[in-house]
Amino acid sequence: MKRLIPVLAVSILLAAGCNQTGNDMKDSENPFFSEYSTPFQVPPFDLIELDHFLPAYEKAIEVREQEIAKIVDNAEEPNFNNTIEALDKSGRLLTKVENVFGQYQGSNTSDELDVIAEQVEPMVSAHRDDINLNPELFKRVKSVHDNKDKFGLDTEQSSLLDRVYKNFIRGGANLSEGNKTTLREINSKLAVLSLKFGKNVLNETNSFKLYIENEEDLAGLPENVIASAASAAKADGQEGKWLFTTQRPSMYPFLTYSEKRELREILHKAYYNRGDNNDDNDNKEILNEIVNLRLEKAKVLGYETHAHYILEKNMAKTPENVYNLLRPIWDAALPLAIEEVRDMQALIDKEGGDIKLENWDWWYYAEKVRMAKYDLNDEEIRPYFKLENVRDAAFQVADNLWGLTFTPLTDIPKLHPEAQAFEVKEADGSHIGVLYMDFFVRPSKRGGAWMSSFRKQYRENGEMVTPVITNVFNFAKPTGDAPALLSFDEASTIFHEFGHALHGLLSDCNYHTLSGTSVSRDFVELPSSIMENWCAEPEVMKIYGKHYETGETIPDELIAKIQKAGHFNQGFTNLEYLSAAFLDMNWHTLKEATKTDVNEFESNALDELGLIEEIMVRYRSTYFSHIFAGGYSAGYYAYKWSEVLDADAFGAFQETSLFDAETARLYRENILERGGSDDPMELYKKFRGREPSIEPLLKRDGLSKP
Repeated sequence: MKRLIPVLAVSILLAAGCNQTGNDMKDSENPFFSEYSTPFQVPPFDLIELDHFLPAYEKAIEVREQEIAKIVDNAEEPNFNNTIEALDKSGRLLTKVENVFGQYQGSNTSDELDVIAEQVEPMVSAHRDDINLNPELFKRVKSVHDNKDKFGLDTEQSSLLDRVYKNFIRGGANLSEGNKTTLREINSKLAVLSLKFGKNVLNETNSFKLYIENEEDLAGLPENVIASAASAAKADGQEGKWLFTTQRPSMYPFLTYSEKRELREILHKAYYNRGDNNDDNDNKEILNEIVNLRLEKAKVLGYETHAHYILEKNMAKTPENVYNLLRPIWDAALPLAIEEVRDMQALIDKEGGDIKLENWDWWYYAEKVRMAKYDLNDEEIRPYFKLENVRDAAFQVADNLWGLTFTPLTDIPKLHPEAQAFEVKEADGSHIGVLYMDFFVRPSKRGGAWMSSFRKQYRENGEMVTPVITNVFNFAKPTGDAPALLSFDEASTIFHEFGHALHGLLSDCNYHTLSGTSVSRDFVELPSSIMENWCAEPEVMKIYGKHYETGETIPDELIAKIQKAGHFNQGFTNLEYLSAAFLDMNWHTLKEATKTDVNEFESNALDELGLIEEIMVRYRSTYFSHIFAGGYSAGYYAYKWSEVLDADAFGAFQETSLFDAETARLYRENILERGGSDDPMELYKKFRGREPSIEPLLKRDGLSKP
């Protein structure tokens, strides 16, 4: 399909008449106020300065207010085009600014940027409330919704109308004036509190530094880990020492290989006490306020709990359905975890260690057990998993499935010098979009890995507006002469986030509101999770598994070890994740606002669940940014829900072939291209021919009964 590079007519919007903002900057000096003249009209990062953001937000809000007023003042009877489609087209400039600012916040933040965020978050929250609570605007939307049978809408148009109407209802359009005022106050407070929560977590992460000065304290650590720590210390002005932090690329290798148990304990406790140190970065009070405000908002809107409010628009629909999904997996994983503890404690006893296994010991002794059982460790794998090779293998999978190509773009603006950019094309050479990839950890970047959009795909007056997508990671930087070398889990992360990128890149929707990853939380992880299956296939592993020094392809014996060890530690992996998912649900199924002792609540929840003391929940409440600073509140379960989908969906390729053209076509046309244009279960059934089964997931994770 032919995709045209867009012409974003922001200047037309500005010509509608916007007054000078409070900032003295001229509009002509602000890059957001004109069409980007960059290749593929990507953001001109080299021209964007911090003092551009606030005036850009102010003007973008003003422009959208005019767009909304034009819809409301339209003398014509409300119809799909002049109301619903017009709403979808509104706010382009605001979206343009938000997409860039959000990525600066996530991957290149600063104190100055935090100050700007504290100004714009309440401003944007109030603006959205002005739209959602506009009675005349809602009257037009409701009229279209009530008369939808008159307009001959197709499936995508019907989905857009349904989405817009429900968003108004969920945004408080039917509330009394008094409750509308209450809702505005809640939304404003939540915007600020969530921002503060995330900032505190980043501050806590960056503030802890474990310096090692004696070389004997490096016992057990692989050479590449030592080199990376030395490089980090040098960059921090402490040459001759070794620096370890609570950033995962630094922490996990230390927990896995360090023979110094007391240092493992210090590092792990620093990690899981983030936000819980009774200092300026403490998140307990903030967390309480967020939970109570979310509950108050849910009740104002007529919902029993925040979880009921959130899940209504997800595939799960109700908290009961979430618990019904998670509990059987928990029950299957718990005996495995108990067995894993026995194996590790037996190894400790055999070595003559007079200690009981603790949660900070898990990675160290699990690695020893894996070596004993499977003769496999990450350091044997890493030399074969050069980052660039893994990246290119992900590209090759997309080429094998759909004929996509990825051409490096060197002369193009980038948000950070370390980022890479690629033009994505169809097999016939036509342009699809641009993909940025930003791989390495740095203090200005929040933890984890994610995909986002600088520009989503949609159609403007029938012309395709092509997407600009970014993948962001937190891998350790190369050290010395060695390139960045990954563990298998890190390789899987590249494939996972690349799956999200494909969801954004291959979107083929008419409406911005529905395109790309604008789907329910428990459906959005399907395109990402399914890609991890290709990463684990021997055929694909041989594409990226090339020894960085010799070029030797990863041996079949090593691949066999990786696959044989695939079920290893699955008790831990599932319980660590599921306990966080349950904790999320417990916070958000509270029915009464209370002044909660956060640690007591968390402890009681995990005890009731039956989490064994040797396993620490993946995210303690005080640094659970997914749910208190991100968009996964009452939704962290979605990763497991999507794993059910992805295991079942990948079965379609297993039943045909790894790169079966027809199966790939069905998957692309019904999942990747469709965004939120139809009910997700209907889309899935169009691809698979039936609803998903949980059995493939249980089998893949080694949780099904023999």
